[in-house]
Amino acid sequence: DVLLNVFNSYKNSLNFSADSPNVAQHSHHVIQQVLNHLDTHNKNTPRVRAGIVQVLLETVAIAAKGSVGDEITTPPNLWLGPTVLEVFNTLLKHLRMSVDFELGESSRRNSSTSVSSGRGGKESEERIVQNAIIQTIGFFGGNLPDYQRAEVMMFIMGKVPVYGTPCHTLDTVKIGGYDGGTDSNHCTSFKSKSMAAALPPPFLDPLFSISLMEDSELRQLVLEILHNIIDRHDNRAKLRGIRIIPNVAALKIKREKISKQDVAFMKKHGQQLYRHIYLGCKEEDNVHKNFELLFTTLAILTIELANEEVVIDLIRLAIALQDMALANEESMPMFIRCGINALVAAYLNFLSQMIANPPFCQHVSKVIELRNMDAPYLLPEHIFRDKCPIPESLDKEDRQLYFQTADMAECLAGPGYNAERLSIPYVPQVTDEDRLTRRRSLVDTISLQVDIMSNSLPDKSQLAEEITFETLKKAIDTTGLEEQEREKRRQVMEKFQKAPFEEIAAHCESKANMLHDRLAQIFELTIRPPPSPSGVVSISAGHTQHQSVPVYEMKFPDLCVY
Repeated sequence: DVLLNVFNSYKNSLNFSADSPNVAQHSHHVIQQVLNHLDTHNKNTPRVRAGIVQVLLETVAIAAKGSVGDEITTPPNLWLGPTVLEVFNTLLKHLRMSVDFELGESSRRNSSTSVSSGRGGKESEERIVQNAIIQTIGFFGGNLPDYQRAEVMMFIMGKVPVYGTPCHTLDTVKIGGYDGGTDSNHCTSFKSKSMAAALPPPFLDPLFSISLMEDSELRQLVLEILHNIIDRHDNRAKLRGIRIIPNVAALKIKREKISKQDVAFMKKHGQQLYRHIYLGCKEEDNVHKNFELLFTTLAILTIELANEEVVIDLIRLAIALQDMALANEESMPMFIRCGINALVAAYLNFLSQMIANPPFCQHVSKVIELRNMDAPYLLPEHIFRDKCPIPESLDKEDRQLYFQTADMAECLAGPGYNAERLSIPYVPQVTDEDRLTRRRSLVDTISLQVDIMSNSLPDKSQLAEEITFETLKKAIDTTGLEEQEREKRRQVMEKFQKAPFEEIAAHCESKANMLHDRLAQIFELTIRPPPSPSGVVSISAGHTQHQSVPVYEMKFPDLCVY
């Protein structure tokens, strides 16, 4: 409190204002001094450390006034450049220290036989420090230009320990904004006009890697971070809760025309987004909130990034989820299978109204109506309710209870949508994560895809019609082949380093024999003289034999002689 009062007096004496030419210079100096002060008092009481962080927040707010708003239309403040990573590095370090202090207090309290009320107060005070740090990080990041926001997100991803760290104890998503500034969730709300600038690959890849971890709360956190980034029109509050929305138009969804940059982003990274939604749906520890966030993810993607091509891809993804739940090749719990079907119903209901296609809306409404009567456990209002009766099995032969690809393709036939692509089943793309985790292997996925394609497209003419630039591009992509080649070389080196000498000798001998046989075949084909052009033959014992003629005596046609 004393430091904050001193700072306010200092600010008033210098007459800080938005148009002051000395704002950048003084802000840089004050920020540096406050960071040093925080390091000096890193073991002080939580209230002191929280007060120092509050002073830092005040400094950032003063420097940001008048030059940085919701949209950055002027060049970024020069004072942000040399101090931005230093600020984040220092704040992240103190955030980790605060968490360690809290965990230490918790472990000592659990090992003690008596619990005092004073120690409980210390734990809540550490939360105050953590919230103050997170608030400052969010406000600081919210006032950076797009390119620096992306760099900061990648920097934070590199600093946050993933394995074995209880980072879900930090309520980073629900922290409110700075009361002197804006009320958005600065901690993760890095909005950008271009999705490619908001989600660069160096940030997108590690974020999605975390989304495949076995901790359901960690997967929820990743989805909430993703919502804050891609929801550029603040629609997620209207979509909260997975449900069958009777009138989507009443939500007054805000949206804009899809830009060329966003179309290019989806062409490049769309399959990656679909893949992680697909894999995230079948996690066995998913709870109600996981399905809620997955529904919101699909809805926001539809609002922000869905053109006609993406709409078809999202429908293919929804049908693939439905088929996965019905086939149940991975023996998922019945709650997960019903939850996936409920998610598909809620999303297709939302999508059909967003694209305003009456036949499509009628097909979706008919399926939902029949489920209400005969299979309520396939709808979100029922399956996610406490003590909802769950069936022992799902009757996949009852076609009326499920969304049919042929019916939806017929509804979307006509200008605008390439409905024929719905006949191509969605199969998640293969990445390096499949070789490092418990996911399906490269060979299994490719063989599955070939099998599905061969069953769904038996006619060669139909297969030829489906070949596009994207399929050709994927066909010549050598990334997977290069990975296989590296793995093969590694196995060969390991074998020659660890295998017994006799085994290596036998292996080399078999290779040499095979090579000798192959060379003998080649020499026999190339050295053996061809038949005589004169056609002179001898017949002996019923066999026809060509007589060999020396090459220099052979006569060739004039056109064959140079």
